[in-house]
Amino acid sequence: MSNPCALPSLALPPTEEDLKTLPQLERKIARRLGEANAQHRLIEDGDRILVAVSGGKDSWALLDVLERLRRRAPVTFTVEAATVDPGFPQFNPDPIAETCEGLGVPHHLIPAPIDKMVRAKPEELPCIICSRLRRGVLYSFAKQQGFTKIALGHHLDDLIETLLINLFFEGRLSTMPLRLVSDDGANTVIRPLGTCEEKDLQRYAWLRGFPIVPCGCPLCGCSSLESRRKQVKELVASMETTIPRLKASMLGAMGNVKLTHLLDLSLGASGPATGAPSPGRAPSPKAAIHP
Repeated sequence: MSNPCALPSLALPPTEEDLKTLPQLERKIARRLGEANAQHRLIEDGDRILVAVSGGKDSWALLDVLERLRRRAPVTFTVEAATVDPGFPQFNPDPIAETCEGLGVPHHLIPAPIDKMVRAKPEELPCIICSRLRRGVLYSFAKQQGFTKIALGHHLDDLIETLLINLFFEGRLSTMPLRLVSDDGANTVIRPLGTCEEKDLQRYAWLRGFPIVPCGCPLCGCSSLESRRKQVKELVASMETTIPRLKASMLGAMGNVKLTHLLDLSLGASGPATGAPSPGRAPSPKAAIHP
């Protein structure tokens, strides 16, 4: 899920001139979402989509864009929001519920004993416990309620940073796919904003006036994973000053994998290059959604 404590740096409310840029920004985000959907089959006819809304800028942008897209899409689907209540005393979900009501989107508050579990197992990394429990309760709720997709607010910067973290610190080549079926096949996770830049989503949430609701965790942002993410984020930002299309190039690379030119023997690294398309490329759907 997106980090609910990633507060926008734009502290002042938008001016009238700022608000004039909103329609163009919305079209840009919707266009990228439509292109991602056409390639990865993220949204299909009859889908019931559960959007994980943490109260952060990314999940607000996702919920709003999906709900607006739903009204004019050539296929029929529904959108509902879910917020995991971690049990931290400082967490207040009321602004999230009120905003969802204003958008006309049903909202579900799902309790999770994250605070209690973190206190009960001080030997484990709290962020790992939190991530595991959030994912578990979302999966269970979506399955019980008959949702066909779970939508998360991860964006292009998240995908790039995860790729580099895994490369630099974990010794593997992987990131977060835009469409992922759970191991038991019961849940399908989608990331419709996976080709959108974080700065655009930040500005969109600011222009739309969404409330930013911190998760209330006293350790938020202090984990080793967040430290690594900050490190690679700064690296990418520094490289962008001399490589303007850096993110676009990395996005293209993640969808243009040459398995025979890597070193993983289980994926055919030692075999002949066949010229076959990458297994990661999804066929175009029969009913693609375009804004």
